[in-house]
Amino acid sequence: MKVEQNILRLEYLLDLYKISVDEFIAKISKGLKKSLTSSEIFSKEININLLKRIDKVFNKGLHYYLDPKSPIVSKDASIFFRKTKFGTDLNFGAKKIVNQFEEEKISLSAIAKLAEIKMDRILPSYSIENDPKQTANELRELLYPNFNSKLKEFLKNLISKLADYNILVFEFVETHNKIEKANIDGFYLTPNVIVLKRQYFRREIFTIAHELGHYLINEEEVELLEISNLANKNLSSVERWCNDFAYYFLAGSFDTDIEAIERADNSNDYHIELIKKISKGTHLSRIALFTRLLYKNKITQGGYNFLKANFEEEFRVKQEEEKKQRELGKIEGRKIQGSAPKPINSPLLISTIQTAFEDGLVNEYDMCRILKISPDKLDKVI
Repeated sequence: MKVEQNILRLEYLLDLYKISVDEFIAKISKGLKKSLTSSEIFSKEININLLKRIDKVFNKGLHYYLDPKSPIVSKDASIFFRKTKFGTDLNFGAKKIVNQFEEEKISLSAIAKLAEIKMDRILPSYSIENDPKQTANELRELLYPNFNSKLKEFLKNLISKLADYNILVFEFVETHNKIEKANIDGFYLTPNVIVLKRQYFRREIFTIAHELGHYLINEEEVELLEISNLANKNLSSVERWCNDFAYYFLAGSFDTDIEAIERADNSNDYHIELIKKISKGTHLSRIALFTRLLYKNKITQGGYNFLKANFEEEFRVKQEEEKKQRELGKIEGRKIQGSAPKPINSPLLISTIQTAFEDGLVNEYDMCRILKISPDKLDKVI
């Protein structure tokens, strides 16, 4: 069976994701004995099975390619039309995630407008000319939640604090069997959206603080945050500012203890116990704190590498033990806890969708889809 596709829409997607025709043909020909041709793919009339194969790449739904309307190429439509270069060489998985949340942002903005919900910026704008430490201390007064030793609860509370100031945070979860995982930790989309990848919560907490920095100076970015970059003196001025802001925002008064360290080496056991204490009190990882010491020239590169290797081995052993416990549980027939984790929903997202539902702008199906909840959980939201 053949259908009539809107070729302009397929060309738009290739432009959006910056994929060459040859690269695209290679993607959709994977697993076939004979490679597809451009004439087959860009034919006005196309076999529906081939269209389904194309959509496995983009996940837009078949109706997208059949829509006769021409797509609008504009800076408002995507960060990929606003920026040509990013801090990380984004893989295709990352580009799909960014595009997904760009569309979520646009859709939610339209819903909020119809529901007469104001999402104007409340916090003042800053620039890299502002002192990141002073800025962090000012923002801690407004945004830093009551400290909670439970990492996930602290993250949820921080997301809620940001919601109070019209900053919308999305979290996305990638399953372990996903073929191409996004090579990013998070990103900021103008005017008020921060997106986080679910991972180890200390890293996620640092990411949200870093992306908050991008929001404050209104500099969009999509990136993979390498901890070692905290000590990189050759970062761009924007990345340096956001890293410093994130550190000071999370460290708070504990920065005084870091500053008081003159040297971390064998003679003082690298201040391991003090660093452990600061880590527990700030949710900054131990390696992030030692990276800060490296940036301040308070530990040698050799000493830092030694500690980093130890932490990585400690982490590897922990992972192996958890894997063994899961496998043992399966053998013994025990119920294994931890089904696919659900993303944290911002209260700002929930309240916006609730209002839209009450105004008849979205239905129950839309609520479940947007909030990523099952229908039986809907009564807790309505």
